[in-house]
Amino acid sequence: MRMLARFMVTVVALGATLLTGGSARAADSVVETYNVWQWNVSGWKMNRASTTNGMVDAAAASILNRNSDFAAFNELCWSQYKALQDKLVQNGWVSADTSFARFAAIRNGEEPREDPACGYEQFGIAIFSRQDLGTAKKYDLPKDTNGGVHKLLCAPLAARPHMRFCTTHITSEETTIGGSPINERQLDAVQGHLQDLYNDGDTVIIAGDFNARPHLPRLNDWYSPTVNGPNNGNNTGVYRELDDLDPRCPGVGEPTVLDTIPVEEPCNQRPKIDLIFVRESSIAGPYSGDALGEGTGGTGCGGGPCSDHRVTIGTVPVRVKV
Repeated sequence: MRMLARFMVTVVALGATLLTGGSARAADSVVETYNVWQWNVSGWKMNRASTTNGMVDAAAASILNRNSDFAAFNELCWSQYKALQDKLVQNGWVSADTSFARFAAIRNGEEPREDPACGYEQFGIAIFSRQDLGTAKKYDLPKDTNGGVHKLLCAPLAARPHMRFCTTHITSEETTIGGSPINERQLDAVQGHLQDLYNDGDTVIIAGDFNARPHLPRLNDWYSPTVNGPNNGNNTGVYRELDDLDPRCPGVGEPTVLDTIPVEEPCNQRPKIDLIFVRESSIAGPYSGDALGEGTGGTGCGGGPCSDHRVTIGTVPVRVKV
């Protein structure tokens, strides 16, 4: 994993905007550093809603081992969500009286399907926090043609209500609906909600499966122009992705899918689609990100990897309004 110190010079070179944020917000804020953990666990596709095949144990152990403050899950079945809560309490990540988990269903388990997600359980996304969470917001995103409703899930820290952690899972579908590709419409909707939270004075970290590689045009209005380079250009947004300084592929970072996926440009590597974004003006110093190795669950998940995605982690100091 890359150490924060390796990026001090690079981040300082980004200028005062990145390091200080807006001066109007600096006077009434504190700087907090958070370790973030994200995994699309393929809870139904590869784990068939199992809570005992090794995925839950592997995820909970990784969250603890990485000293995570926040964890986000995509493609999670309801029973797996409940099992993760139990395991994180058992592992001592949180105490039993901590209000630390929130869930948003993409499928409610009732839609008629040939292969019903999670065997008619709820199927969706979840966030976990080492500190108590406040009331979650669950935003519906524009519908694709696959059924269900994709979501943006956000919750504040109870003791620091202007600090919010969010997750989303953008559809992989590219069908034109309502005049534009549905994946772009969902990305725009997420960004609009994040802008509203920022306008309310909130600092947001969002981690999820964006189903888009960093260099693609549909993320140009996410990434800040300070990211622009040979691997990821034409950016006009306000966000940094926590692995975008990786020297192996600057502006992109490491692949977050398994080695069975073909390599592509840029950097002749496999896709990176699991991303952790923070608004550039909220970042208060050097940050880092990493994608962990294949097979996070060891051989416990049917003799192979637990998911077709890798765990993605990051560390970032952010300025939070008090």
